[in-house]
Amino acid sequence: MNITLDSQLMLVPVDIRKDKKHYIIEDKASGEFYEMPEVCIEAINLMNQGEHLGEIERRLKGKYPMDEVDLLDFAEQLLELNLIDEIEGVKVEKQFRPEETLGFLSISPKLGKFFFNKFSYPIYITLFAANIVLFIINPSLFPHHEDIFVFDIMVLNVILWMTFTFLLVLIHEFGHILAMRAYNLPTKLEIGHRLFFVVFETDMSSIWKLSPKDRNVLFLAGLCFDTVILFIFLICQLVIPNGFILGLSTLAVFDIFMRVAFQCCFYMKTDLYFVFENISGCYNLMENANQTIRKWFPFLKDPSKDEVEFASERKTIFYYAIFCFVGVVLTIFLYAKFYIPEIIHAAKLLLPGYFKSPTSLVFWDAVVFSLQVGIFLLLLLNSWRKKYLKT
Repeated sequence: MNITLDSQLMLVPVDIRKDKKHYIIEDKASGEFYEMPEVCIEAINLMNQGEHLGEIERRLKGKYPMDEVDLLDFAEQLLELNLIDEIEGVKVEKQFRPEETLGFLSISPKLGKFFFNKFSYPIYITLFAANIVLFIINPSLFPHHEDIFVFDIMVLNVILWMTFTFLLVLIHEFGHILAMRAYNLPTKLEIGHRLFFVVFETDMSSIWKLSPKDRNVLFLAGLCFDTVILFIFLICQLVIPNGFILGLSTLAVFDIFMRVAFQCCFYMKTDLYFVFENISGCYNLMENANQTIRKWFPFLKDPSKDEVEFASERKTIFYYAIFCFVGVVLTIFLYAKFYIPEIIHAAKLLLPGYFKSPTSLVFWDAVVFSLQVGIFLLLLLNSWRKKYLKT
């Protein structure tokens, strides 16, 4: 059915909430969330009152002379989003997407509130400050690239590093899960990637039910748990100066320190990126900043895409673009300081093993290590495949 300015539309049941700058619309049936400005909200309310699109457009053009008001275009967008229920009293056949099942409902909200409440937040802040003080007064606690080499056998190092990192990442993500459950929201764990790292990701799609202030709690929940674990292992290094426990402590500090450092790389959608986005109220910050960066570097411009100005967000986008460059510099530093020396050190230990007899331990150490790296690369490629095939 064609939509004209004489058409009357009725939307599906939605929940509309005021946010920092605009409004958040929740489709009650699908659970999808959309951000819209005030002019769109008024248009939706008038549609639900039975007004014709032409009359709505005339009113809104008079009330919002600085905005571009095109009700036919807006109605088509609503139709694509499956937000139109009826056109001229006729039900619209919708293209429903497969609904994803979220879980962890067995975790009581009371357990989540035990870890995330008005009394626990000062504890996390105090431990964060304590970690900084420990690093300052004991510079030897800073991680080194040799910290992941606990054993002389490389295979054992990789198994320990992968197992320990897996557990620490689970603790980080469990912080997000408990914070979600503290607000009685469902969630799930997924496998994704950041640059060349395979990571777990907690589904926070239902976070838009909350106020901006409460969202920050959920975004920072993983870092809160990281802060506690980091403090514990820093104390272990001070109390236990040698032995296997010291090796585990230095490995844990290395892993957590690097994860927290990469949180500052805003050109990726890290937890701190979402906090910055949430505080600013610019919810498409990365996408909008890409346009600003292309203006600074003309050779990056994509002629197939139209430039769009976001006057109200221009200052925030400018600052974010600067943070992106700082994040790139930080990434280069971290790779040069830690990861590249690790690769060189591992290569020096392993390459001679390929030239040894198949009956020797060093030969199989090199072979099994290569298989472990291959499995990691397969997981990474699978994560990329899921991301880019979905888009």
